[in-house]
Amino acid sequence: MTLLKLALRNLLGAGLRTWLNVFVLSLSFVLIIFSRGLIQGMNRQAETSMIAAEIGGGHFQHPAYDPYDPLTLPDAHGPLPPSLAALAAAGRAAPVLVTQGTIYPGGRLFTVLVKGIDPGQAVLDLPTAFLGAAPSTADGEVPVLVGSRMARTAGLVKGDSFTLQWRDARGTFDALDAVVAEVFSTSVQTVDAGQVWVPLERLRRMTGLPGEATFAVLASDAAGAPGAPGAPPPPDAGGWVFRSRDDFLADLRGMVGAKTVGSGVMSVIFLALAMLAIFDTQVLSIFRRRREMGTLMALGFTRGRVVALFTLEGLLNGVLAGLVAAVYGVPLLAWVARTGWAMPADVDSYGFAIGDRLFPAFGAGLVAGTTLLVLLATAVVSFLPTRKIAKLKPTDALRGRTP
Repeated sequence: MTLLKLALRNLLGAGLRTWLNVFVLSLSFVLIIFSRGLIQGMNRQAETSMIAAEIGGGHFQHPAYDPYDPLTLPDAHGPLPPSLAALAAAGRAAPVLVTQGTIYPGGRLFTVLVKGIDPGQAVLDLPTAFLGAAPSTADGEVPVLVGSRMARTAGLVKGDSFTLQWRDARGTFDALDAVVAEVFSTSVQTVDAGQVWVPLERLRRMTGLPGEATFAVLASDAAGAPGAPGAPPPPDAGGWVFRSRDDFLADLRGMVGAKTVGSGVMSVIFLALAMLAIFDTQVLSIFRRRREMGTLMALGFTRGRVVALFTLEGLLNGVLAGLVAAVYGVPLLAWVARTGWAMPADVDSYGFAIGDRLFPAFGAGLVAGTTLLVLLATAVVSFLPTRKIAKLKPTDALRGRTP
């Protein structure tokens, strides 16, 4: 305790030099936590949005379906296996039928994916209820749901009509007028760009594929249901391929991992700048306080205790920096976590499902880990310059000499 009091008194007695070091180190605290929190927030936000709007509890896909190859669509459909049909009847799965189509809004042409989904489904966070509650339209018009990106690309607004063309099961082209029942906004591009959503039964009749689907999305809360998170796929899935959440999120997590590495490099730079200030201060302190060290040794301090004193003084820089960082960092980071970080307008084209604002995630583990890392680095950097003290003789120190 005496050593701690002496170290604290010496540290505070240094005045402005101490507080400059503390402030620089506190900036490292806040910047490291902020940069890591941004990455964690991006990952959490994107995963949550994708699970809600696209992935659910995972997909069972027709064996011929390849989401990256539209040429497989003519053959990528079939009747739901009994186990999946039972889940769909219970509202714990949402069948989706996918076919290629073309729309002609305002005399222009756009190739799209036409996706049929039950308007009453509650598996995906999509406003499909508008497909079932569409206002009365002329005979033959198909109500469609489009995302804001698709609407912006095609120049569509709610209530607009256009021609929808598709190819049925026999390979015959057909067309009908379609009307936009609703334009929805989502941060998940894969349920928006280049797609139109129509009522499932209507699309089945249009394509001549009664009772068929391309894939089925399991409900996220289908606890205990076959194929739900943590449960094995049903044994009688009829050869349909199960894709789990991890399969869908692998690419996203890979991108986040790359971003984490970049953020780690920046954190090392922030920390290195702060540690350089601590190291220089320790070297200067040892050079200027040679007589003090000689006096302490003459009074009975061992070399080990003198080394511990100077190391403790450097470590207290980190402790004070943590306290200072808490004073302005906690309210600042709490405000950012609550209001979010505004994203550039063109970030929507990057493929990240994060929306207009990114909300960082500052967990207790992140704060504790950063604190331990900074304190450990401070202790090491404070100790390194003190190794010369082990070679110091008290008589030389009293004369102001160094080893």
